[in-house]
Amino acid sequence: MPFVRDPDIDPTPLATKRIAILGYGNQGRAQALNLRDGGHDVIIGLREESPSAAKVTADGLVHCPLAEAASSADVVMLLAPDEILATLYNAIEPAIRRGAALGFSHGLAIRFGLIAPRPDLDVFMVAPKGPGSALRSLFLEGKGMVALWAVAHDATGHAEALAKAYGAAIGCGRAGLIASSFAEECEADLFNEQAVVWGAVPAILEAGFQTLVEGGISPEVAFLECVGELKLLAELVESGGLSGMREAISNTAELGAVLGGPKIVDKRVREGMRAILAEIRAGDFTRQLERDAVGGYPILNESRSLARIAPIEQVRLTLAKQLADDS
Repeated sequence: MPFVRDPDIDPTPLATKRIAILGYGNQGRAQALNLRDGGHDVIIGLREESPSAAKVTADGLVHCPLAEAASSADVVMLLAPDEILATLYNAIEPAIRRGAALGFSHGLAIRFGLIAPRPDLDVFMVAPKGPGSALRSLFLEGKGMVALWAVAHDATGHAEALAKAYGAAIGCGRAGLIASSFAEECEADLFNEQAVVWGAVPAILEAGFQTLVEGGISPEVAFLECVGELKLLAELVESGGLSGMREAISNTAELGAVLGGPKIVDKRVREGMRAILAEIRAGDFTRQLERDAVGGYPILNESRSLARIAPIEQVRLTLAKQLADDS
């Protein structure tokens, strides 16, 4: 798998180009600020009366309406939420310069055909493998975040060089850029979100908490055991991998992990994971995302409301207040 870093990347394909960042959320803000700090010409495109306008101004950047930003740029980065990208692109397409580049940080809109870019446009992706807040903080520390890059359409013959230069400009070349595809990045990312880190792990944490409380363990102890040690796990895995993590804990914990893990992640769980991947590839999840957006996000709003009042959240708040009072 090709893996490149700053010394291997030519920055000149991006050097004289204006970059329009459309969307000023998690990734948009981080990428815009990193580009600005690297000396690049950046303009922010926002919808009318966007609540992000004040933040853009406070950050020392210039914003203008979406179509105006797109018409003035050589590279147009679509960094708004996936479910509104089709509407956004259709609104700005007439304004985009011929031969310009259209950039993404997630492959969903292209993988599932939500957008059909004009044939004269280069279409590339640079997908940092982490949240924008971390992308920004690493950049300020002189470090970088690994990113995937891909080209879906090379109209000019320079799309690959431009993608790599963009990855370097936002700081990802410091850590490394890995060649991928829109489909691979999208499918793997959606699978992780649903079946592993953001879907399964929180569900396991809450189920473990509930099991201990039902078994007579105090909520505070249950929370500390099932949730409080998650940061330690992440740090050990980051520093030493899964094998290093196992070797760093006690024999009791390691043997418990070896015996207990397969009882939870069994054949049924693996079948469920395969089913999730199949649903993602069939477009089922993308259609559900679009339906939820059209309906005003009823599924997401209900989930957020329930999470705020869940017993595990109340225990977290109680512990946090106790620790703050004691400090």
